[in-house]
Amino acid sequence: MNVSRTLATARRVLRQLSHDPRTIALLLVVPCVLLTLLYWVFDADPRTFDSIGASLLGIFPMITMFLVTSIATLRERTSGTLERLLSMPLGKADLILGYALAFGLLAVVQASLATGLAIWVLDLDIVGSPWLLLVVALLDALLGTALGLFVSAFAASEFQAVQFMPAVIFPQLLLCGLFAPRDTMQPVLEAVSNVLPMSYAVDGMNEVLRHDSVTSDFFVDAGVVAGCAVLVLVLGAATLRRRTA
Repeated sequence: MNVSRTLATARRVLRQLSHDPRTIALLLVVPCVLLTLLYWVFDADPRTFDSIGASLLGIFPMITMFLVTSIATLRERTSGTLERLLSMPLGKADLILGYALAFGLLAVVQASLATGLAIWVLDLDIVGSPWLLLVVALLDALLGTALGLFVSAFAASEFQAVQFMPAVIFPQLLLCGLFAPRDTMQPVLEAVSNVLPMSYAVDGMNEVLRHDSVTSDFFVDAGVVAGCAVLVLVLGAATLRRRTA
């Protein structure tokens, strides 16, 4: 790993994204719009928004970062850019970490906007610190970035990259505890949910929602999400291909 090459990769990715306003809108605007829409849906019952709004702060960043990262990485490979880059003195780790750094910076902005909107505009009622919500939202966005980098190695087209969402994201969405408490699910489904990182993202948000201090469960939840992000980044570097077969 070379720090200067990693930073150069991150700058290149950010420069490319700056010329793509639709992607920027997807990353920064869409999560805020969805949160606002949800707030209006539950306008007659603010407590319902409070109960699920925090969870969605962790879910939306993961979904949007997964989608954008997987497509962007695949586009680099299908266009031949990735092959040209890897023919230079640029290692796979430099490339993956450069992408993670670039999208991680965007994740900071995205998580900050969504968290600030939910708390100070939409009056999301939480017991704990808003900064802890931001930490979990950021970890979730980084996990979405890592998952996107990883699955892009197995897609042959941008359409196939999008098709990974039902396989990678939707099962986690259904089993993370957003729609029903995980301990009330069938034992098999509960066991599956216990190994899915989105479950711990939602649990971490709920810890902030209900407790005025940092709990040991919060550290466990945040640690699991962060650990999964690191693990998936390592797998992404190991499976990265120069071009699509």
